Amino acid sequence: MPISIIYTIFLYKNKFMSDKNLKENTKTAIALEYNPDVDEAPTVIATGKGILADKIIEQAKSANVPVHKDSKLAGTLSKLDIGEMIPPELYEAVAEILVFVDAMEKIAAKKAT
Repeated sequence: MPISIIYTIFLYKNKFMSDKNLKENTKTAIALEYNPDVDEAPTVIATGKGILADKIIEQAKSANVPVHKDSKLAGTLSKLDIGEMIPPELYEAVAEILVFVDAMEKIAAKKAT
């Protein structure tokens, strides 16, 4: 069974409006899919910012896909293209999150029985 996970984060970018320096809150969502029986590494299956990020998160929640916030990792992952596997230097960081997601799914399964 494939494991899918979505990273949602809040990235702040400096914007100039009305001659004032304001920070704009830009939400970014990245969806990864990983099937250890088939895939070499997790693959980016969706990415988006702003309204598109909200839609990705909404889809994840409606499908009961775990959502994890990690701004640094999401910032790095958002640079990848859809269909691209994560690079080896991110394996450890993503693996830690996949272990967390697996543990949460096991807890949820115990509560359901």
